[in-house]
Amino acid sequence: MYSVLKGVGHYVPSRALTNQQLEEMVDTNDEWIVQRTGIRERRIADEHTATSDLALAAARIALANSGVNPEDLDMIIVATVTPDHAFPSTACLLQRELEAWNAAAFDLEAACSGFLYALSVADQYIRAGTCQTVLLVAADTLSKITDYTDRNTCILFGDGAGAAVVQGGKAPGLLALEIGADGRGSQLLVQPAGGSRNPASLDTIEARQHFIQMAGREVFKFAVRKMEEASLRVLAQAGLEAGDVDLLIPHQANLRIIDSAAKRIGISPDKVYINLDRYGNMSGASIPVALSEAVSQGRIKNGDTVLLVGFGGGLTWGAAILRWDK
Repeated sequence: MYSVLKGVGHYVPSRALTNQQLEEMVDTNDEWIVQRTGIRERRIADEHTATSDLALAAARIALANSGVNPEDLDMIIVATVTPDHAFPSTACLLQRELEAWNAAAFDLEAACSGFLYALSVADQYIRAGTCQTVLLVAADTLSKITDYTDRNTCILFGDGAGAAVVQGGKAPGLLALEIGADGRGSQLLVQPAGGSRNPASLDTIEARQHFIQMAGREVFKFAVRKMEEASLRVLAQAGLEAGDVDLLIPHQANLRIIDSAAKRIGISPDKVYINLDRYGNMSGASIPVALSEAVSQGRIKNGDTVLLVGFGGGLTWGAAILRWDK
């Protein structure tokens, strides 16, 4: 039994936060942001919208595009670092709203690599014959944990959700996949407080420790190196070369990271899908949102070979080769 992506979907909030608006909030400017990151705007959920709301919208689109009913789902996996609650899982909230009563449901935390980690888990269950149909959703409302007084991080992050339905099939759709982690870099990208190590207190709030903190230079070097290494390994696993890739869909964190990684992998710019100028970094949602957009725009056609690659807090990374056949 092989894993096949039967349908994808995505959803982003309607409100856009532009670079010009950020100029009024923090010491920055549009030119500096674009040159540094490639980002021009990002989508922001309102105060009443939670991660599960974005996940539900994306999931419904993916189910409709795949022709799968919620009752046919065997499992729901939500990759997120901004769950609605510490417990219950956002996946259980999603199951409730979809009325997918036959599905097991759990959350997975691998930061920006979350979708690729979730895809790996789904693939194992499908190959083992335990599940036939799995719903993957990567969703985050990073605006809820972004410090809008920190010009180095507030320019980067946005909110969104991407979803995919994965089913067992006789022909391989997922040709190769790798995930990995290096916990030695765990403090390079972190939300310091809010967990059992530093529970919420007046001190943690005053120190602004409930917001994202990042050592940008170190993360940049890690990202370029791991995206290249992981991509070349999955290409080798699939018996392919960089020239066989029809479209590269990287994690949308920084245009300079994407350009550097694509060059080192050996993929030309015209084969790289970019949407971070409109959305910024949506954590684990970045890859499935870009995948869904590329499919809807006709950038991916039946028989195309697609390379997905990303990195994230942990530090984590992942890469996958897909043969698209809807």
